[in-house]
Amino acid sequence: MSNTPESAWPVRTINTKIADWLHKLGQVWVEGQVTQINRRPGTRVAFLTLRDPAADVSIQITCKPELLTRGPVPLTEGARVVVLGRPNFYTGRATVSLLVTEIRPIGIGELLARIERLRRLLAAEGLFDAGRKRPLPFLPGTIGLITGRASAAERDIVSVAQKRWPAVRFEIRNAPVQGPTAVPAILRHLAELDADPDVDVIILARGGGSVEDLLPFSDEALCRAVAQVTTAVVSAIGHEPDSPVLDLVADLRAATPTDAAKRVVPDVAVELANVRDLRARSAGALRNWVTTQVRGLDSLRGRPVLAQPYRIVDDRIDEIERAARDIRRDVARLVSHEEQRIEHLRARLSTLGPAQTLARGYAVVQRVPGAASSSGEDPHVVTSIDDMPIGTQLRIRVADGATRAAVMGVEKPQRR
Repeated sequence: MSNTPESAWPVRTINTKIADWLHKLGQVWVEGQVTQINRRPGTRVAFLTLRDPAADVSIQITCKPELLTRGPVPLTEGARVVVLGRPNFYTGRATVSLLVTEIRPIGIGELLARIERLRRLLAAEGLFDAGRKRPLPFLPGTIGLITGRASAAERDIVSVAQKRWPAVRFEIRNAPVQGPTAVPAILRHLAELDADPDVDVIILARGGGSVEDLLPFSDEALCRAVAQVTTAVVSAIGHEPDSPVLDLVADLRAATPTDAAKRVVPDVAVELANVRDLRARSAGALRNWVTTQVRGLDSLRGRPVLAQPYRIVDDRIDEIERAARDIRRDVARLVSHEEQRIEHLRARLSTLGPAQTLARGYAVVQRVPGAASSSGEDPHVVTSIDDMPIGTQLRIRVADGATRAAVMGVEKPQRR
């Protein structure tokens, strides 16, 4: 059948075609959480709402009423189930539902097995590693708290925190902490608190409960969201034996909500006592240090070099004077010795000099060139008669003067 503006399909036709396409899908197995059960007495059809626990998505289910009571345990809202059915499109109102022929509740053992598989998966991805854990602030200004409305966990955390540090502030977000609507609400509040710059740490808290009650805190979507936020997250779910997967992903696991308040908020009384103790210890350490330094200074001042600083000079004065006397004595002795030596040399020089020789009767005879001589010779001492021919002019020097003479004759010694 052609489809044009002139030959448009009527509503019944398009609804029939949609129904035909959906019916081709056949039977499928679907897992989810029952959020609503509507059984009207006297009717042959029961209506249920099946919700995805990790997303805000649901589908309507229709089944026979006996399917709800056929199992060993009656089906209740909040139960996790696996159903077998086929899509059904009701052409009268253009609504889609899942016509179910079998409902299988998921037992505790299966739930625990699924939680264990999720735990191994996240551990393999490194979401439990200690290196990615964010440190908690020492003194948070504002604490984000996600918990059930008017719950005991909220009262415990707020009262304990305010007793420990009265100035602490809270940003409280109430959300379902069990059932199919818990995870979407917690994810929304978690993103809101993480985006708030004033929130320094976020606490996810609820009291104890069964494995089914704590299932939202082992949800994969919630665990991955906690791992991705930038604000430190504290998990305070249940009591000590309870251990949802969130405890391993969070930056800190608290055994109880009260323990979370104690781990996040310091005790003002304890901190003030620590401050007083540190101040006392610091003052004592300072006094001990000053006492030690004073003793050291007293010891230094008591040393002779500081008590009598001129003593070292006084002790050396006698040595200096003794050394000066020794030097003067040695110099005087050396000068005296040298004077004596000079006198001896002078005496020897006088004895060996020509003046003493002349004084003993010796004379120095020099040949003096005559006036008529033109040889240009200078006077010189004669040592041989050959240098004094007759008529030679002589200069004779004796001890007390000199005289001139002329050679009148020559006498040679007689040979023996």
